[in-house]
Amino acid sequence: MMTTMFSNRRVALVGALALALLAGCNGSDKAAPQAPAKADAAYDGTIHPDQWPSVAWPLAEDPALEKRVNDLLATMTLEEKVGQLVQGDLGSITPEDVRKYRLGSILAGGSSDPGGKYNAPAKDWLKVADDFWAASMDTSGGGKAIPLLFGIDAMHGQSNVVGATLFPHNVGLGATRNAELQRRIGEITAAETRATGMEWAFAPTVAVPQDVRWGRAYEGYSENPQVVAEFAAAMVEGLQGKVGAADFLDDKHVMVSVKHYLGDGGTTDGKDQGDTQVSEAELRDVHAAGYVTAIKAGAQSVMASFNSFHGTKMHGHKPLLTDVLKGRMNYGGFVVGDWNGHGQIPGCSTTDCPATYDAGLDMAMATDSWKGMYETTIAAVKDGKLSIERVDDAVRRILRVKFRMHLFDAPRPSQRALGGKFELLGAPEHRAVARQAVQESLVLLKNNNGILPLRTQQHVLVAGDGADNIGKQAGGWTLNWQGTGTQRADFPNADTIWQGLQRGVSAGGGSAELAVDGKYKTKPDVAIVVFGEEPYAEFQGDIPNLLYKPGNDADLELLKRLKADGIPVVAVFISGRPLWMNREINAADAFVAAWLPGSEGAGVADVLLRKPDGSVDHDFKGKLSFSWPRTALDSAVNKPGHNPLYKFGYGLTYADKGDVAALPEVSGVSGEQAGSGVYFAKGRPSLGLALQLSSATQPDMPATTVPTVLADGTLRMTAVDHKAQEDARRLQWSGTAPAKLALIAAAPLDVTRQSNGDVQLQLTLRRDSDLKAPLWVGVGCGEGCAAKVDLQSTLSAIPAGKWTVVGVPLKCFAVAGADLSKLQRATELETAAVVDMSVSRIALGAAGEAEVNVDCATR
Repeated sequence: MMTTMFSNRRVALVGALALALLAGCNGSDKAAPQAPAKADAAYDGTIHPDQWPSVAWPLAEDPALEKRVNDLLATMTLEEKVGQLVQGDLGSITPEDVRKYRLGSILAGGSSDPGGKYNAPAKDWLKVADDFWAASMDTSGGGKAIPLLFGIDAMHGQSNVVGATLFPHNVGLGATRNAELQRRIGEITAAETRATGMEWAFAPTVAVPQDVRWGRAYEGYSENPQVVAEFAAAMVEGLQGKVGAADFLDDKHVMVSVKHYLGDGGTTDGKDQGDTQVSEAELRDVHAAGYVTAIKAGAQSVMASFNSFHGTKMHGHKPLLTDVLKGRMNYGGFVVGDWNGHGQIPGCSTTDCPATYDAGLDMAMATDSWKGMYETTIAAVKDGKLSIERVDDAVRRILRVKFRMHLFDAPRPSQRALGGKFELLGAPEHRAVARQAVQESLVLLKNNNGILPLRTQQHVLVAGDGADNIGKQAGGWTLNWQGTGTQRADFPNADTIWQGLQRGVSAGGGSAELAVDGKYKTKPDVAIVVFGEEPYAEFQGDIPNLLYKPGNDADLELLKRLKADGIPVVAVFISGRPLWMNREINAADAFVAAWLPGSEGAGVADVLLRKPDGSVDHDFKGKLSFSWPRTALDSAVNKPGHNPLYKFGYGLTYADKGDVAALPEVSGVSGEQAGSGVYFAKGRPSLGLALQLSSATQPDMPATTVPTVLADGTLRMTAVDHKAQEDARRLQWSGTAPAKLALIAAAPLDVTRQSNGDVQLQLTLRRDSDLKAPLWVGVGCGEGCAAKVDLQSTLSAIPAGKWTVVGVPLKCFAVAGADLSKLQRATELETAAVVDMSVSRIALGAAGEAEVNVDCATR
């Protein structure tokens, strides 16, 4: 769910590209977009539907089905009709609510699980599906028996459920260029989703990301619209079945939501939920490419996007939702919203928005606001603010889909063809397909002296924090929204990259050693270092530039240390996007982009290792689906002068000469930026922030050196070691008067988007004294605008002398009155007590990353 991305009125792909898309696109690398024309600077966002493709809806009108729809509609009350238009989230609704309000749909959001447990077993999911279905069919209190739809974000397999097959994320699948493999992945995802009780997958994402700073770029198959168009059709047919086939939309398949309509991959600067300020031609020819082919494939629903188009929110964009999608493109399914996206329309709230239905939305995803939305929509019809004709059209669209899926004739989810067949989750034949996807997705960027493929008759060191870490190799949207906080036991049907390498090396007569930190027991003949991005999902994954882990060079230092020992090094990079990696590429003999491979880490070993007889079983097949940046500022695909280090379609094979000369190590970025979410690290504030100490007698004193001591002695700051020499700061309050440390922003920071999710302000700290009075962490947003939270009880419960990551939800500061759109003081630490404490890092992060979480509700 939820969406977005970049652009700046830059691009208009026309002519041959547009014709190729309309003809059906083959995804060939040779058909990459032409150099884009600059968009008209005077364009105001006006849409011309007659200039968009006219698509033939593939399902012929069915008089018998239409009669069933119309006969049912004629008996429905206004309340029952509106119930079909509102969708509630599992975390905010009960079967009794469905029974009473007759809602037509529920969803399980990224972190909504049975019993609130991210690792709830499959049987609990199936029971939830049965219970809600039974409520929708219960007529004992009156009302019609209309089966509900249960939707879930099956982003890379049924990735919410323990034991499911986890396929590579779309960024990797696009690198395979194998659309038929994608179709098979869709079939497997549908089967495992049906086994757990759901019949609706919020997939595929058909964004065409043009700026990989966007935290959802990995959900896109490619920057190339032709690749996206081909994969969109394949995934729709895999999930739903093929129109005209006997098994189309049967209970071994699921219906889809093609998302996010429209332009989510084109927002300015890659900002999640931002404004897409491109030309109409680019919106049509690039960002709509996947919708043309998905509609031709019979996609039953389309999800509206959070982004705006030239300032108009998509949830309220009638020209695009109604005039283009339903009119010009002849779309015959229904349009569902995204997570309370209707509430972002000017004049609307999450609980009151007739304008979104008027614009063309058919079902509002009113996650925790469903009751208010239900009541105000009924009132809007009665008051004439929303026509009954628009309501009836929306209900017809939803009912048609339910009849097409034979839901009115189906038993409860557990009694359907695949219901409860949990042996399908991670079944060997499913995992084999996922393993093939990993094999074909790997992209080889460097292979100096032909170091790869590796002989197995040697001692192989496997190092790096991604080597034995399923959560990291699976990425976001895995068991929970951001993909954080999981454990190895949560993935019973999965192999880490280390496990695959260990088996492969042992089978070939060699030996393998795992040492995450690279400190081997026996000097190896070769080292494989697996490292990369931590899991993330939307908006939290947004970054200001393409620096890799700014302020943290641990992975680079590991590569260099092994090389300094005279050991050949193979780097396996796990990521959701290309990043500026010149230093790491230089430090390795071979460099492999492994993307987010999912549950089948053994697929990496299949390609890196020779067979025991020395022959090659699996060569590299992957080709870049996104161009690789030359500098850390080279993030926008269609930026004028874009000159990538490795172009779209690049990828070596073992037959190629893979030697790469030393690359420039100038990133183009001066220091770390506060906008990255890291405020303080390695003993210094990020670029755009300044460190100050303050007391009543000496306010706002710059703390640029150590030691720094306030003249009145209330606060002293010195250097201390955590993970490296002097990478942390020791803070000693005297207790004679209040004093504070503050991180001051040169330009106000806007973290409102982050506060809407589970993002925290996280402090890596060590308490070295007792706390006998409040110690406050806070933020400031101008005169009379501030908020703070007392950490006394939280820190007192942490053992003295132990470095700990403490997380404070950003929403705590918002509830306490801070305006998070204009933070001038990104962090403050203040006390009037005697306190001795050290801090090594202050940054934004997901709740699952903190070791201790502050519960603001109890304060």
